[in-house]
Amino acid sequence: MNGERVEFFYDLSSPWTYIAFHNLDAVIARTGLSVRLRPILVGGVFNAVNPSVYAAREAANNPKFKHNWRVMRDWAKLAGVEINFPSIYHPAKSIHAMRMACSLAGDQVALKTFSKAAFESYFGAQENLDDPDVLVALANKAGLDGEAMRTASQTDAVKALLRANTDEVIARGGYGSPTIFVDTDKMYFGNDQLPLVEAAFLGKI
Repeated sequence: MNGERVEFFYDLSSPWTYIAFHNLDAVIARTGLSVRLRPILVGGVFNAVNPSVYAAREAANNPKFKHNWRVMRDWAKLAGVEINFPSIYHPAKSIHAMRMACSLAGDQVALKTFSKAAFESYFGAQENLDDPDVLVALANKAGLDGEAMRTASQTDAVKALLRANTDEVIARGGYGSPTIFVDTDKMYFGNDQLPLVEAAFLGKI
C-alpha cells in the first residue's frame, strides 16, 4: 500500500462517491490520514455481486429510492458541493473516465486533481463523463496533459489495472462505490460511513 493505511475504491459516475471524495478532505485535515485512490468500474462490481441496483433504478417511484435521492441532495448541500442529478447522461458509462483515472495511478496528486475535475464536470456542469474529448478538455483545464492521459488509457497495461482493481474490490467483499478499507481488512461503504473510517484510522474501533 506504499504507506497509505486507507484505500478508496471509486467510480466517477457515483454521486455518493463525489460527496465522500469531497468530505474525505476534512477527515485528512483532522487526522493526517493518508489515502490511496483506487479507480474501479462500478458497473463490473454491480454485475458481479450487486445486480439489484439495476432493478432499483427502474423503480423510480419507489418511496425508499426517492427518499435516498432527497437525502443525497441534503448531503451535497451540507458538504457544499453542486450535484445536478440525475443528468441527461444518467446512468453514465464511465469506462473512458476510469481508464484515464487509472493512467494516473502512479501519481496520486494528479489522480486526485483529475477526479475532482471529472466529478465537477459530470455532477456540476452535466457534461458527458463518457466522452473522451470532454475528459481531455477537463484534464487540460486542471493543469494535466489530457492527450497523454487519453493515449495511456488505451494501453493494455492501464486496461488491465482497471480490471484488476475492480476484481480486487469484489474479492475483498466490496459491492459498490465508494468502498473504503482501513488497514487492509476493515471495510466501509459510502459517505455516511466516513466517521467510522476516521474512528478506525484513529484506533477507536
